[in-house]
Amino acid sequence: MGVVLDNFDLYWHGFLKTLGICLWAGTGALALGTVLAAFRVAPVPPLRWTGTAYVTLVRNCPLTVVLFFVAFGVPEVGIRQSYYRFAVAGLIVYTAAFVCEAVRSGINSVPTGQAEAARAIGLTFGQSLRFVVMPQALRSVVPPLGSVIIAMVKNSAIVGAFGVAGELYNVGASLTGAGGYAALPVLTGVVLGYLAITIPAGIGLGVLERKVTVAR
Repeated sequence: MGVVLDNFDLYWHGFLKTLGICLWAGTGALALGTVLAAFRVAPVPPLRWTGTAYVTLVRNCPLTVVLFFVAFGVPEVGIRQSYYRFAVAGLIVYTAAFVCEAVRSGINSVPTGQAEAARAIGLTFGQSLRFVVMPQALRSVVPPLGSVIIAMVKNSAIVGAFGVAGELYNVGASLTGAGGYAALPVLTGVVLGYLAITIPAGIGLGVLERKVTVAR
């Protein structure tokens, strides 16, 4: 633990940067994934095809390939951003495919009579999805969505290999490389940093799950 205490400021800044990446990526992935799930159940064929193609393509690609494409392929078409933003974008693109499938399973679990009743009173597909189906669906998908988000937090360690300086994994690599510290104590500090994110997230999701279950 001496290495962690001696370099606590580096670990702390790495923790904050990793937390920021996870918050931005998690929020973006939830939003994009929900939209894609709506596409996949939409009555408009082009929207269904778009959602299906996105999920099929992205979900079957390794995260490293997605990050390589975003970080090094996108700049080739003239889009210039920091590696931090590219890392967040890559995590959003990748995680949204899994969020989409979790949300879609929740939508399919809602009885069809709910949507039929909504249409019977004159609601459009978008209105019935927004006001009737989606609120019920999201309650049932808290556990799988929680697993997806926690997996995304762990996947965020990969962005340190794509030029994102200062996040937890990059701090560990710098200390073992340039700093010359032994790998085991350094990586212990990195693991503790990720646990400080994933454990509270898991506890919070458990509380949320119990609340929405009672609210049904």
